[in-house]
Amino acid sequence: MISFDRVTKTYPDGTVAVDNLTLDVPAGHLAVFVGPSGCGKTTSMRMINRMVDPTSGTLTVDGADVTKVNAVKLRLSIGYVIQNAGLMPHQRVIDNVATVPVLRGQSRRAARRAALGVMERVGLDLKLAGRYPAQLSGGQQQRVGVARALAGDPPILLMDEPFSAVDPVVREELQAEMVRLQNDLHKTIVFVTHDIDEAVKLGDKVAVFGPGGVLQQYDVPARLLANPANDFVAGFIGADRGYRGLQFLHASGLPLHDITRLDGWELVTRADGSPLGWHKDRASDYIASGSLLPPDGTLRQALDAALSSPSGIGVAVDADGRAIGGIRVEDVIEAIRVGKDR
Repeated sequence: MISFDRVTKTYPDGTVAVDNLTLDVPAGHLAVFVGPSGCGKTTSMRMINRMVDPTSGTLTVDGADVTKVNAVKLRLSIGYVIQNAGLMPHQRVIDNVATVPVLRGQSRRAARRAALGVMERVGLDLKLAGRYPAQLSGGQQQRVGVARALAGDPPILLMDEPFSAVDPVVREELQAEMVRLQNDLHKTIVFVTHDIDEAVKLGDKVAVFGPGGVLQQYDVPARLLANPANDFVAGFIGADRGYRGLQFLHASGLPLHDITRLDGWELVTRADGSPLGWHKDRASDYIASGSLLPPDGTLRQALDAALSSPSGIGVAVDADGRAIGGIRVEDVIEAIRVGKDR
């Protein structure tokens, strides 16, 4: 467990970066620190591995006060991922990943062998092992950064806005990979971001920081969206927090409608049954089908599928991507109403 007990960080010029922070991150949980620039979220995270020392209060990791632990030993036991990966440009990918095990005294050969396994775990093609960071895409570099942090099998992982420098498509892929990895590894993770959507997607709990480094709310994502603690939190989350909250409601009970032909619209599928688009009155061209509802989808995905479809009917697919039925907006709204009445 990581525990902050009335922790404050004040710089010599009098600037208070973190003010009286008290919160716990249980073992195996992912906590996201979110807030605007200059609110103390990164400083709070960097105090965990003593990149910054607290001015007052107590910060413990597994019951040990971090200020009484050797800083180098502490950092070698904690994985650290930063924006733009921070890879060593003169070293090949495999040696970047093997960095911490080698620093701990493991032979380079054994560390490289283990690094290949970690690369596979984070979805990296092993053919990239011999390349240098400059030869990789931004998304590949970030995966290498995550692999390097995991290579020493640390119980704790600190991630400082690791996905903010990549394009939106790659960012979504990396977020999905992060969810998969955490479900598999159950590390204790502190993840810093300024993006509330990323925070509620990834976090078991989300800590919203405000001006002056003051913690405004620390809560599970669903409750954070439904019950912001004050005007600052409500404003930071944004006016569409009700829509965001739909991602915590499962779409499994929605009825599926016949989509062979609907009011002049006809679904066009590929040979394998996956949706390709919609014909209108058998026109020669088709229009893209919009987003799809996967088997384990949420009401947010269901509503988006229906709203983005040119026919007004969202398409649900099975695990193989084959179209299995249609989703109507009114059914999603009814499911939302029923959920609120429970």
